[in-house]
Amino acid sequence: MILEIDARSPVPPYEQLRQHVTAHVLAGELEAGDRLPSIRQLANDLGLAGGTVARAYRELESDGIVTTHGRHGTVVQGPPQRPAPAAELIRAARSYADEAARSGATLDDALTAVRVAFAGQR
Repeated sequence: MILEIDARSPVPPYEQLRQHVTAHVLAGELEAGDRLPSIRQLANDLGLAGGTVARAYRELESDGIVTTHGRHGTVVQGPPQRPAPAAELIRAARSYADEAARSGATLDDALTAVRVAFAGQR
């Protein structure tokens, strides 16, 4: 699992981390029972404060994605407890993400474009 935090992003680091882990679970790259790195290890790897990683893990736990077993670590529980996006929406998003990446867009650029497109639908 590769996680990266964009320090230039207006999205807080804990939320970026939460979104990345959620995406890995939804994509099947992380499955129920997989163990996540310890808070300390992940904070050191990403250059974040331990509290930032702890907040992301708390958010993931409240979403039902992970469960924490104290000293035994944090383990993937499964996809979010809310309904997953429809398969055709996931396919469209993957296609869009591929196109955005080929064009050199950042994740923030791509998300801004989606927000602009949604705003035009109203």
